Amino acid sequence: MLIPSHIVQANDTLIYGLGLAASVVCAVTGVLVARDKGVDLFGALMAGVATSLGGGTVRDLLLGRKVFWMADETYLWVTVITAMLTFFITRVRHLPEKLFLIPDAIGLSLFAIVGTQVALDWNMPWLTASLLGVLTAVLGGLLRDVMINEVPLVFSSELYATAAWFGSITLIILDALGVHATVAAWAGILVCIMVRLMAIRWKVTLPRFKH
Repeated sequence: MLIPSHIVQANDTLIYGLGLAASVVCAVTGVLVARDKGVDLFGALMAGVATSLGGGTVRDLLLGRKVFWMADETYLWVTVITAMLTFFITRVRHLPEKLFLIPDAIGLSLFAIVGTQVALDWNMPWLTASLLGVLTAVLGGLLRDVMINEVPLVFSSELYATAAWFGSITLIILDALGVHATVAAWAGILVCIMVRLMAIRWKVTLPRFKH
């Protein structure tokens, strides 16, 4: 079935906007987490960049497409400027550690949906698309935590990658049902955020190995 060009363009604009928003949010969270390790400006910048761009970079390499922030440097500029502003603001104004959990959940959901939609646009099967969405969402945070010598949040926190996967699957199901792309995207975002925040609220985790 041919999709009208105006619908395709609207969906591309939505995904582009969500990608930029995710880059901003994740740059902030990357710097906030690195701050507690006492890193300098360069270290904070690298943490912010890794958090924002790491997952999407690996996704694009796996798909064989040009890395998104190389194809459009707007992502890189937005990430770098946001990370630097966050660094200088947090030097003079303390932000509580728990504050980062909500923006992190938002960034997680945005990147999960963007990554899934990119994979769908490249005609990936639904399971592959959902896993690429999860990878886009969590790999940046994993790189950040490894860089600052922290146990990766994705391995030790309440439902994290699982929340991203629920959001991705929501998008895929609604897309298959013919739901408008904007509605499907926002539904996936809300599902991911709700699952993540409820898991934090009620300490829901996946089964773990016992010590």
